[in-house]
Amino acid sequence: MKIGIAREIKPQEGRVALLPRHVRELVDRGHQVFVEHNAGTLSLADDAEYIEAGATISDTAEELYRNAQLIVKVKEILEPEFVYLRSEHIIFTNIHAALDKKQLDVLLASKCLAISAENTHQFGSPNCTLAGEVGALEAIRMTLAQNGGTGRHFMAHFGEAAAKAVVMGLGNVGRGALRTLVPLGIEVVALDIWEGARKSVMMDYHGSKVIVEDIARLEDYVYDADMIINCVLWPKEREDHLIRREMLGRLKKNACIVDISCDTGGAVETSRATSWEDPVYTVDGIRHFCVDNIPGSVPVTASAGYGEALLPKIIEIAEKGAVQAIRDNIWLARGLTCIDGELILQEAGIYQKRDYTPLEQWLGRH
Repeated sequence: MKIGIAREIKPQEGRVALLPRHVRELVDRGHQVFVEHNAGTLSLADDAEYIEAGATISDTAEELYRNAQLIVKVKEILEPEFVYLRSEHIIFTNIHAALDKKQLDVLLASKCLAISAENTHQFGSPNCTLAGEVGALEAIRMTLAQNGGTGRHFMAHFGEAAAKAVVMGLGNVGRGALRTLVPLGIEVVALDIWEGARKSVMMDYHGSKVIVEDIARLEDYVYDADMIINCVLWPKEREDHLIRREMLGRLKKNACIVDISCDTGGAVETSRATSWEDPVYTVDGIRHFCVDNIPGSVPVTASAGYGEALLPKIIEIAEKGAVQAIRDNIWLARGLTCIDGELILQEAGIYQKRDYTPLEQWLGRH
């Protein structure tokens, strides 16, 4: 199969879908790989390394999309890329279709087959951990006085307690945040709805300054926090919130919210996606950091993890064909967003109030 690795054009996004070592495996299997010029530069993978791995460099995005059938990316298809889509394309990237009607309209109109990579990870995205680790670092930075924070140190000194953090959600993202916060001495309240996650964190941080509670007790702790870090993936169809706007006025003065999950109007009612170019905004006196591509700030590491996670699925698609691969692999099937102009992804259908074909029904026809 002809596989294309596109250069990411989202602002401050340095990741690339596959590194040269991943490309080499595809080439060794007999596939033809095209890489857009400078796609891997910020991940310390230059064009020469891709050529050495057996890839062909495409000078432009237009050329890449014209040459390849399977297009692999990290981030969603952005407006400048819309014109390149064709019905024969297989798009494999993080689409987040439910919250992006314009992108979904174009995918459907093109009649391409699109797979949302974010839904295909059985054990969570490898970049989730990085998002938690870096997001927590941003929360610490925002606590510093010169950045408008509470001015409390992350360690206890001279009779003053360490800064306090509330971490909501203890999946891969939340556990990543704890790995940054706890060793620095921050007093952490870790919250989750699932007992299994809570017990695991209790074991990992036994003897540390970590309080682990059911998320139902959020309001017992949140008003005393210097930083609030949201790591909860919120169902798009829900209309309630964990942090409601009316709560902001009761938070500690100069506290901050870092919403790593970044679901617009999700667990944090006042969240909206931002970029690294303009990462922070203020609502009711509370600063919000809601960058939706946090792992893009550590592209060397993030690209390595992302490529390792996607490579087996790319091989399966390339060697079986997309439809057969989706039939054989339930995790690829869960990512199926649309095909031949037919919407399959239930989340997008429900959230955007569109007609969609349930996955099981589509699989039954194929």
